[in-house]
Amino acid sequence: MVNMGRESAKDNDLFFTCSLIEYIARRTKNRRKDVVSMLDKKNISKIYDLADIYHSDNIDRVSDDFIKTAEITEGTFDNVAKCQYSIPSHWDIGKVYKRLIKSVAEYEKIDVIDALMKVYKSFLSDKIDDYNSSMYYENPSYLLECYLENKVI
Repeated sequence: MVNMGRESAKDNDLFFTCSLIEYIARRTKNRRKDVVSMLDKKNISKIYDLADIYHSDNIDRVSDDFIKTAEITEGTFDNVAKCQYSIPSHWDIGKVYKRLIKSVAEYEKIDVIDALMKVYKSFLSDKIDDYNSSMYYENPSYLLECYLENKVI
């Protein structure tokens, strides 16, 4: 596999996948774990497999396609509006999830998409998505330990 940048192409694909999940969640005002459930493993795998192509397209159009395909409805969760401080971008949050998912996949020796599904459905997803807390900018190794312990430590 050719590595044209600082990280592998598949790591970049995971970063884009997580960032798109975040983008869709913000647009539809849904919890991230709910977006992952609505998208389901098949659509998430498609995003991951074709991320290099989708990344070159307009993110609004790509998100619209998946919102329609997965029939994601408007929710009531708006963590951006509730944020009292500087709002992290969807790219910032995508990076947080990418690192955690990659660590979980390596630690548990599972496929990255299976790790993605587990991470977003874990208690930690709600903690990361609270932009008024410090969880989303914690050290990646700390986030992994919290995930493994199934509690904030």
